[in-house]
Amino acid sequence: QVQLVESGGGLVQPGGSLRLSCAASGFTLDYYAIGWFRQAPGKEREGVSLISSSDGSTYYADSVKGRFTISRDNAKNTVYLQMNNLKPEDTAVYYCATDYFGKLLAGIPHYWGQGTQVIVSS
Repeated sequence: QVQLVESGGGLVQPGGSLRLSCAASGFTLDYYAIGWFRQAPGKEREGVSLISSSDGSTYYADSVKGRFTISRDNAKNTVYLQMNNLKPEDTAVYYCATDYFGKLLAGIPHYWGQGTQVIVSS
């Protein structure tokens, strides 16, 4: 069955970097878009970044543009989120999800990982 497993979260100081990984199994990543979402305590879940299956088009939330980079390695069936210049407001549980690009853009993908915690604090 479809499974997504995130890793790479942790505690980092403001201005630091982390790289999140999303390992996919049970399906071929080539044919599906992948997105990263996050949810901070007391806040609604928000889309952070998406990458399409077809041409590798990417989308970033305004709050992370210029700091986060999404990429995919289809050979490893893995998607990455490189996060630089992290800020305290980036603190959240980060989830990867997969479905068709339109559903990811609408925030309603069918398949979700279990999440990985990112804490940005001094």
